Amino acid sequence: MNKSKVFKSTAMVAAVAGLSFGAVSLVSGLEVKPMPAPTEGKGSWMAGDLHTHTVESDDSRTTQTLDFLLDKALGTYKLDWMILSNHLRSSKYDQNGNLLAKPVPFAYAMESIEIPHVKDMQAGGTYADKMILSAAEWDMPTHDHANVVMFQNESTLETSTDGAKEFQYLFTTLSESLFNPQDVAAWKNRNGSVRPNQTGADALSAIAWLKAHYPTTSFATINHPSRNPNKYTIKDFRQMNDLAPDIVFMIEGMVGNQMEPDRGGYTSAYIDANLPNRTYGGVDAVVAKVGGVWDALLGEGRHVWNIADSDSHFKIDAASNSSGYYPGEYAKNYVWMPESGKGTATGLIASLREGRMFGVFGDLINALDFRVVGSSGTAFMGQEIKVGAGEKIKLTIRFKSPDLNNYLKPVDGNTLANMKPVVNHVDLIVGDVTPKASPDSAAYNVATNPSTRVLKRFTAADWKVGKDGFASVTVQLVANKNQYFRLRGTNLAVDAPGFSYNGEPLADQKTWVLNNQGGVDNNGRVNAINDRNYSSLWFYSNPVFVSVR
Repeated sequence: MNKSKVFKSTAMVAAVAGLSFGAVSLVSGLEVKPMPAPTEGKGSWMAGDLHTHTVESDDSRTTQTLDFLLDKALGTYKLDWMILSNHLRSSKYDQNGNLLAKPVPFAYAMESIEIPHVKDMQAGGTYADKMILSAAEWDMPTHDHANVVMFQNESTLETSTDGAKEFQYLFTTLSESLFNPQDVAAWKNRNGSVRPNQTGADALSAIAWLKAHYPTTSFATINHPSRNPNKYTIKDFRQMNDLAPDIVFMIEGMVGNQMEPDRGGYTSAYIDANLPNRTYGGVDAVVAKVGGVWDALLGEGRHVWNIADSDSHFKIDAASNSSGYYPGEYAKNYVWMPESGKGTATGLIASLREGRMFGVFGDLINALDFRVVGSSGTAFMGQEIKVGAGEKIKLTIRFKSPDLNNYLKPVDGNTLANMKPVVNHVDLIVGDVTPKASPDSAAYNVATNPSTRVLKRFTAADWKVGKDGFASVTVQLVANKNQYFRLRGTNLAVDAPGFSYNGEPLADQKTWVLNNQGGVDNNGRVNAINDRNYSSLWFYSNPVFVSVR
């Protein structure tokens, strides 16, 4: 397909479109293995992270080498898979933190440094049983960041570095002089001299390019969407999903950078006008607000999923600046992967597209089985079940928590606090599903779903704990209209001063500790941030849709 036509067609689309612990000496990095919940078909739950950085990102630290990050993610914290997503800018270091002769576009560094090093390690037997994928975090024109993943073909997990290089040239503002002249000549021959990297329509052009060239082997995640004001409207989300529903289908609601004083790195002024640009229990307002943006999208039956990531750059540097936890230390994204799809691009992308996954902070849970049963069968997270009007359906919720999580005391030490994560309550949230809003209608700009509400709130008085350690609760309902059901759970009491009110998470406040002279107490600050985060743990499921015939 002629790419100039892609750009023109996309322009038309744009036009319409509570803390309890006691100190215990342990080795840091407790292995918290996922406990497989009962489920249909052969497969397994695999814990991973879609958003991580090494020294090859221009805002990381030289201590966060590729080997260091992999050891933390896959060795210490036992993730099953991860996506390396360095910034799609320029890289001036190699994988070990050594200066390159001159900076290079990251897509070239990915091709010549990152991927070969990972292959060599796995060929030698190191992390040979793990999925380690290479992608890039793109500065989306006029918006914020998106992770762009593209594979060479459907049968392997080989990243298309040719595609990454061309994408970086076309859709970023990096100087043309940094790219290989022969590559530039070939790209200009295919696309013309235009580099669409300035406007919101250009962002849609990039998504259209992915759809045209990697329709089944690419996806793009919307990262920390509300970190800065005025970066997205509900219309933007709808346009991107309408344009490429099989590519733009994940929003990073459970954001990384949790070790920053402004939780998640959401640094906007603490005024009422910026409440939509805060995190709530570490979760972006897009996902955290019941009846808000995510529910507006789900209320149109859109398969748009929430994910949890670390956005790891560094934890605490030599100057006592803090950024985020290591991959798998605090945030985990559990994805159900059938045996038939493991090790292939189609298998991984199919699992993500299906939305059979849940996100969690602080290992509040490490297993979740959420299903809806009706006369036509069973639907799990991300799936749809069709039932007759007036039919009784059964919703089953089963979850399990590990004995200990990775809470460290102090945060930069090697001693685990003996903290067992305990779920205080689980909310069953329901919303109505109506037809999609037309791009030319006023409803296309509506960012709420007034029908969404907490249908039931369950506590330990409601669930039973079996011999297998799973807490379970079952609800019977009558299906009389199209709806979706989703879950969230927390260790917080329904009313926890400073953290929640009437069961709803409150906007996270800045954590800043001063010393006796009025300066910043850096040691106190990083430990207070860590205490804050482990005081407010959450998990969110993806929805199950119920359609009434």
